[in-house]
Amino acid sequence: MPTLQLVERTTATPDDETIKSIAVEDRRAAADLIIRKYRDPLFHHAAWILKDWQQALDVTQEVFIKAMREVRFFDEGFKMKAWLYRVTSNLCFNLVRDRKRRAAILESVPRATCDEAHQADIVFKGEQQEQILQAMEQLSENHRKILMLRYYSDLSYAEISDALEIKLGTVMSRLSRAKTQLMEVLDAHEVSGE
Repeated sequence: MPTLQLVERTTATPDDETIKSIAVEDRRAAADLIIRKYRDPLFHHAAWILKDWQQALDVTQEVFIKAMREVRFFDEGFKMKAWLYRVTSNLCFNLVRDRKRRAAILESVPRATCDEAHQADIVFKGEQQEQILQAMEQLSENHRKILMLRYYSDLSYAEISDALEIKLGTVMSRLSRAKTQLMEVLDAHEVSGE
């Protein structure tokens, strides 16, 4: 187990392939490394979609539970990062859809909950980010997802391709259309003075 000892002495989290090799000998240690490596990025990804820190925390925990139940997770060739982001996005968008279906129930939630989520957005990205988030709400779900994965979660085109299960060419064209649509929405807001 010298690999594991070397990893524990370094401050940087090892890459996914190193973690997979650790999993051969000690799946629990590999799971701990995966959680340490992806906990914060996945939480922020979920919080950005949900605008609710508690739900984002719940989703993040659920993603790691699903990951540890996924038999292939540490297999060679399995794209862990893309899988984690895809599962996180899907769980979040399911919650958002459920929220919209249950709008009447959500209206009965105390106002402070919404204000806290709004304040978190302002803390993270400021007023300009708030405008972008509002504009993104007007985009299609496909365009919102791809912009989030590329610019908020900083995934490469290949990782987005894996996360959304679409071809690389589709990633590039969809991303281009999404940026164009976002700019049009932002320009329309600017012109109307919103």
